[in-house]
Amino acid sequence: MKFNPDADLDTSGIEDTRGSGGGGRGGLPGGMIPVGGGIGGIILLIVIVLLTGGLPGGGGSDEPVTQNTAPGNLSSCKKGTDLQSNSDCRFVFYQNSIESFWAAELPRRGKKYTRAPMRVFEGSVNTGCGPATSAVGPFYCPPDMRVYLELGFFDTLERDLGARGGEFAEAYVVAHEYGHHVQNLYGILDRIKSRNGPTSDAVRSELQADCLAGIWTNHATTVPGKNGKPLITELSQDDIERGLDAAAAVGDDRIQEKTQGQVDPESFSHGTAEQRMRWFTKGKDSGDMTACDTWSARSL
Repeated sequence: MKFNPDADLDTSGIEDTRGSGGGGRGGLPGGMIPVGGGIGGIILLIVIVLLTGGLPGGGGSDEPVTQNTAPGNLSSCKKGTDLQSNSDCRFVFYQNSIESFWAAELPRRGKKYTRAPMRVFEGSVNTGCGPATSAVGPFYCPPDMRVYLELGFFDTLERDLGARGGEFAEAYVVAHEYGHHVQNLYGILDRIKSRNGPTSDAVRSELQADCLAGIWTNHATTVPGKNGKPLITELSQDDIERGLDAAAAVGDDRIQEKTQGQVDPESFSHGTAEQRMRWFTKGKDSGDMTACDTWSARSL
């Protein structure tokens, strides 16, 4: 994966709260669970449910995105060359590219795009879904329309789940969570009624988010930054394989085999390793949102 050193980075949608000491304690309270602990949440908390009180309507909030002023090193990522001194700046590249793509794609389809900040935290964090800890993993919270990311998760992905890891594995995770944001803007998350089972609404939602991550992947090397130059200039076959490997590592069957020693399809909430790879590939190969209709698919 190659990043453009000439890119201008936009940190207005990044909230780096690491070191601010402002996290919440304990887990998420009942009835206030984030939608799609889409990748990492399945490690200790397998969730893809709606929140008590419902989701924000249609286009979401029009509140402006504000920069968090708490100490955090992502706020210094202004240029592509900053990656040389701060490797964490790659997460700004991911976020900028993914949001820039959807901010252009949705209006092209007649749908308004509302920005979703990415909040990077460590240990614990307060959210519109209640307090959360790093055990939940990356997730999207509909009430405050934010993607939450604890960077230590990626060590867990490799160490405990056996993924190869790498930059595109990280980018896939971020793109999957923004896939949930796109679903939220379309009102798709309102459709989630059944939470467990091989063809449950929860599984259909997660596989669709994988497909949406694949759609961004198809266009990733052409998405421009603030100065009109592509943010990501190259994705290799090895990058794609690492993304697929990450998708497989967080399949329900792989997780259950590791944690329980057996697979129980009736408790699936995210889809199997094969399904997650297949739906990501559908999006990647087509680059078209119409390929991501998991809700009408007879076979997932």
